[in-house]
Amino acid sequence: MRFKLFLVIAALLVFAVVGLPLVIKDDGSAQGFTQIIITYTLSTITALLGLSTLWLSCGTLARDIEECQIQVVVTKPVARWQIWLGKWLGIVTLNAALLAISGACVFTLLQYRASKLPPAVQQTLRDEILVARGSAKEASNEGDIRIAAERYLQERLKASSVEPADIPELRKQILEGMRAESQLVPPDWIRTWKIKLGSAKDSLAGKPLQLRIKFDTARPGGVTMFGAMWQVGDAPKTKLWQTNMESLATETFYEFPIPADLFDENGVLTVAFRNPNDTALLFPSDDGLEVLYPQGGFVLNFVRGLGIIFCWMALLAALGLAAASVLSFPVAAFFALAMMLVVLSSGTLADAVQSGTVAGGNAETGQLNHSIADVVLIPAFKGVLGVVSMAKNFSPIDALSTGRSITWTDLGLAFFQIVVVLGGVFAVAGIILFSRRELATAQGTQ
Repeated sequence: MRFKLFLVIAALLVFAVVGLPLVIKDDGSAQGFTQIIITYTLSTITALLGLSTLWLSCGTLARDIEECQIQVVVTKPVARWQIWLGKWLGIVTLNAALLAISGACVFTLLQYRASKLPPAVQQTLRDEILVARGSAKEASNEGDIRIAAERYLQERLKASSVEPADIPELRKQILEGMRAESQLVPPDWIRTWKIKLGSAKDSLAGKPLQLRIKFDTARPGGVTMFGAMWQVGDAPKTKLWQTNMESLATETFYEFPIPADLFDENGVLTVAFRNPNDTALLFPSDDGLEVLYPQGGFVLNFVRGLGIIFCWMALLAALGLAAASVLSFPVAAFFALAMMLVVLSSGTLADAVQSGTVAGGNAETGQLNHSIADVVLIPAFKGVLGVVSMAKNFSPIDALSTGRSITWTDLGLAFFQIVVVLGGVFAVAGIILFSRRELATAQGTQ
């Protein structure tokens, strides 16, 4: 409050929530509407709160030490861990208030703008966006693919000699080839998915579901629009439903509703796709096809999404205070921003880990360039990615903008991993550093 940060950030957040949708116009569709109202505004709120949290957490402790104000506090009968924890609680309380204000503005604007849309778009919003939808996919066959790939590799090694240094790359190529083969649907072939809805089947009687699909072509550079023939159901156990689609683009998500009660008594939904095109299509195993079903209301889903964002802010507050416990304000801020840069660069680190080298590849030969640095950097990158994934695997903004369910279990897991585990590590480190720091030296001139 001394820095008047609350008033400034609150004004910026309200301006971002109200002003951004007025500046950027949507295309009138449900997807365009939610991209403006939910995706852009919540992303802006997260960025503003994240930067202000790092600035305040680094500045409130580092400046108190540098300006000799902390000496007045530590002479009181208050432990240093209580001072550190008190500052953290103050920052997260400030964030909670700011997040509540901006979240209420987003929700109010969302409801108001939705009421102005055409009835058909409003219905789409209620069915696909302003709802909490669960997701079901076909069980993974990754284990079977790995076993088959290893068996094929051993047969290949018996039939022909391969240099020991080339075996890891050969194993990787065989595994990727078998994965692609399991996802491929040749022309005029039928691909069938058996999707188990689990315990959700008991609450889905009489409720329509949605299919979300995405595919690619096995022959890039040619035709980009394709047809699709779908059949849902398993006769005679259930009713059958069919539809033909035309002009579907590759690498694009499509959602379409399917009638209710097409799954059998065991909760298994059978989905069949026939490829009417003259080229093979590829459905990725992770997001090629999934079934979306209603699981709850939007209000609580929205609150839980804000709860995960709040967990991120609590972690950033712990990071900033830990840096300020031992560093000056400029250095602490630089360190905190550098840590954020590592998080934002996790995609690059993942590519290096997947390829097994940081040196890249040779464009002419197609071979990877391995170096001695890989021995140290690749394991280090794996460790960094493991830590980053504990906080980054939760994606409340994407979930809210696509009508995905954020369960209480997701929120509890996010709180444990982000606040308790990661935030706890920074808190313990910060408290230890702050307790051992000689505060009297702050009066010296430099």
